[in-house]
Amino acid sequence: MRREPKFDVGGPNRELRADPQDRLVGNEETERRAAKAARTRARAAKPAAQPQSRTGSKKRRHRSLIGGLAYWSVVLGLWAAIAGIALLAWVAAHLPPIQSLEVPRRPPSIQIAGTDGRILTVRGDSGVSAKLKELPPHVPQAFIAIEDRRFYSHFGVDPIGIARAALANVLRRGVSQGGSTITQQLAKNLFLTQDRTYTRKLQELVLALWLEYKFTKDEILELYLNRVYFGAGAYGVEAAAQRYFGKHARHTSVPEAAMLAGLVRSPSRLAPTRNPDGAERRAQVVISAMSDSGFISDKTAKTAIAQPARALKQKTTGSINYVADWIMDVLDDLVGRVEDDIVVETSIDPALQLFAEQALTEELAMRGGKLGVEQGAIVAMSPDGAVRAMVGGRDYAESQFNRAVAAKRQPGSAFKPFVYLTALERGLTPDTIREDRPVTVKGWRPENYTREHYGPVTLTQALALSLNTVAVRLTLEFGPAAVIRTAHRLGIASKLEPNASIALGTSEVSVLEMVSAFAVFANNGMAIAPHVVERIRSKDGTVRYQRRPQSLGQIVEPHHVAMMNTMMQETLLTGTGRRADLMGRPAAGKTGTSQDFRDGWFVGYTAQLVTGVWLGNDDSSPTKKMTGGNLPSDIWARFMKNAHRNLPVASLPGVHGGIALPYPVSQSYGHMTASGPGDRPVPPGAIPGRATQVPATRSDGMDSWLLDRLLGRR
Repeated sequence: MRREPKFDVGGPNRELRADPQDRLVGNEETERRAAKAARTRARAAKPAAQPQSRTGSKKRRHRSLIGGLAYWSVVLGLWAAIAGIALLAWVAAHLPPIQSLEVPRRPPSIQIAGTDGRILTVRGDSGVSAKLKELPPHVPQAFIAIEDRRFYSHFGVDPIGIARAALANVLRRGVSQGGSTITQQLAKNLFLTQDRTYTRKLQELVLALWLEYKFTKDEILELYLNRVYFGAGAYGVEAAAQRYFGKHARHTSVPEAAMLAGLVRSPSRLAPTRNPDGAERRAQVVISAMSDSGFISDKTAKTAIAQPARALKQKTTGSINYVADWIMDVLDDLVGRVEDDIVVETSIDPALQLFAEQALTEELAMRGGKLGVEQGAIVAMSPDGAVRAMVGGRDYAESQFNRAVAAKRQPGSAFKPFVYLTALERGLTPDTIREDRPVTVKGWRPENYTREHYGPVTLTQALALSLNTVAVRLTLEFGPAAVIRTAHRLGIASKLEPNASIALGTSEVSVLEMVSAFAVFANNGMAIAPHVVERIRSKDGTVRYQRRPQSLGQIVEPHHVAMMNTMMQETLLTGTGRRADLMGRPAAGKTGTSQDFRDGWFVGYTAQLVTGVWLGNDDSSPTKKMTGGNLPSDIWARFMKNAHRNLPVASLPGVHGGIALPYPVSQSYGHMTASGPGDRPVPPGAIPGRATQVPATRSDGMDSWLLDRLLGRR
């Protein structure tokens, strides 16, 4: 049955209007409304959303920050790598071409021998090397443990070590650590200077890479062990083992190897001959490092620490290095550039060198502090100019400045013999009378040490008692220029000022100069040239230099030498140098004290040896009233007594039988007794029966008594 549509659904009031959803086509506004209504219905159908977590938000922000940092770290790291590569390229470009680099030849060995043929010291390379395969394993292991534990695993550069060193340097605002591998240390020793700069460090790094490319690890280690410095002039492990332990490196024990390895950090400061306690403590650190690295067992380590190495006691210490420095300075003039191993035979007597060193260092240690004296120097030579001993300071390790050769100091009254020789050569005699009374020169008024004046005195008395006024009067009498010419003729090379104060030694000279000049009195007036090198030969025996005997001529007449020797012998018998008397062995000399007690000297001689002693301070500060007649005289006497221990008694030239001034004034001098400190003279008035009459003098200036002696009539 057919149904018809009904129009009354919803009631009579229902609006006859189409539903928008029933429309087939609608406008845009209608579509938007429909979409909005759909979204509203969808939201209404979902459960209410929970509030967003604050912690989750922070986590997302944290992840975002980490991501940013990671990104920029990668970027900055790449730029840093690029900059580092560019910097290394720049450093490499400023090095010699890598293909032209070669391991430099071993420096020549310069062995310095004494008069007995023994080697006193070695300069340059020691000339001996060790083969790695011949060494016991613990020797290279000691160096690896303390210097470079990752030696066999890195490529020449240890990034971990560099980072650690860089951090330390930044914290200390300077280059305080190197972080160097053994390869880098070898590169520095072979090719670079010891400057601690960043540029040098970068050069070292590039060269280390080249060494690793060029050589095997064992070759690098062997080169290192044979080139590193161990102090005391020892280069290489073989030389160091012989220097400190008197044995070959292949025979060293674990404690000895540890001590050698410990020296690399600071070879001079930790040298076992100089600082045994410091060397032992450092060796213990090395032994612990060897144990930690697994190179030795704990038991071996404990035994090594309980039985530490002991360095051999050296027969001589550092003073021979002053001689070696002096030799190195003149070597080029004698043989030119040294490229091969040589032996330098010298005039140094090892026994005298030891005596001189002991006399200076021990006396300064005992009495230097009380007198305010810190330094000193000694030169001893034979009358022909051959240097037998030289000490340039109390401790070479602390100061390499050679005060015997390079220092110029005021000699004080030790200069007066040149004044008196000038007077004798112009007609005066030892008995000539001069007045000891005040003298004024352009406002300058020199005073005697005692600040007293004794009236008429002989020249012998004036020199023996070191009277300043008489020396100044003689200088004015004959002229400062004449005194200077005399000093230069005898061997003083320093510049001397031509003024009246030259008589009191106000111009500066060296110890070597003074000893050379006084040698003329010991050799009867012959000129000499101080020397220390006798012969130079190659290792194969080829002689490259031989000193020939030289005759430089007579520069002081024998009779004037006799007068001076007689006068200066009296200085030791009754004058300011009484503490230098050698008790029965003829000797002569002169004390010297500069203004304000800044310098103390004693220069004296026998027929066999001439020696000068200087004491003072490097900064020229005054001492505590040290004079040439106290500590310098004592050191001189101690050395000379030891030096003459096995020598026959010999008279000074012109003073036969050791008799001084065989005329009345000498006899009265011989009976006087002297007392008092230092240079303080005994007043002439205290001499019983002092004679003032001057013996007859010949027209040529020779006294009749001296002529009789020279002719053998006395």
